[in-house]
Amino acid sequence: MHRLLVLYPKPADPDHFRDYYVTKHLPLVMEMPGLLACRYSFDVAATKGEAPYFAVFEADFADATALAAARSSDQGRRAAADVVNYATGGAVVIDYPVQDGIG
Repeated sequence: MHRLLVLYPKPADPDHFRDYYVTKHLPLVMEMPGLLACRYSFDVAATKGEAPYFAVFEADFADATALAAARSSDQGRRAAADVVNYATGGAVVIDYPVQDGIG
């Protein structure tokens, strides 16, 4: 499995971010081909001090090739272009193969 992780610093308008993200952005993301599962949270906490991120998003794909195909698809390009409409604090986007840590 391969995971896409997006970390969002605090936006200028948190209420706009939440509303836009749920009602407009996530529906775009859900159209990405090869998406196996996704999850997000606005309740990001740090173990010490203030959390450096306001929100987090994870999406799972079968492998790196499936993620690359999803990101380069029309749906993926629309989702990427939409980020400027709500994430005024920017976004940190990373991806990685998921390894089982138990066993």
